[in-house]
Amino acid sequence: MDAIDGAILAILRGDARISFRALGESVGLSTSAAAARVHKLESDGTIVGYRAVIADHSSRAPGGLEAFIDVRLGADTTYDAFLGRIEHLREIRDAVHMTGPYDYLLHIQVVDTAHLDRFLRALKSEAGAAQTQTRIALRPT
Repeated sequence: MDAIDGAILAILRGDARISFRALGESVGLSTSAAAARVHKLESDGTIVGYRAVIADHSSRAPGGLEAFIDVRLGADTTYDAFLGRIEHLREIRDAVHMTGPYDYLLHIQVVDTAHLDRFLRALKSEAGAAQTQTRIALRPT
């Protein structure tokens, strides 16, 4: 790892969604060279993932049930498209990009099981989730 890789990591820490073009301009590389550097940092394990940091919506979706939902995206849904589709869902407290059989883990808060059902249906019909697995928290953290 050299100084350019260090600069790339610093930029990605601040904005992991930056385009390769803008990233390259920031560190003095072409778009393809910046992309190659990022892919190398991913493949060598320096970059282990990206995550969406969602605002704490607990005050906007009070009480009820806390649940954790594993989400597997449909083949035609990109990560960016999924994140764009869920960013307005007030029930989501956190969304983390995961390794393993599921793509994301959502931490949500809903009023009741009927609300949970509506939320799950929206994930599948509007956000591009192909499969979900839900676990309900028995007591708050």
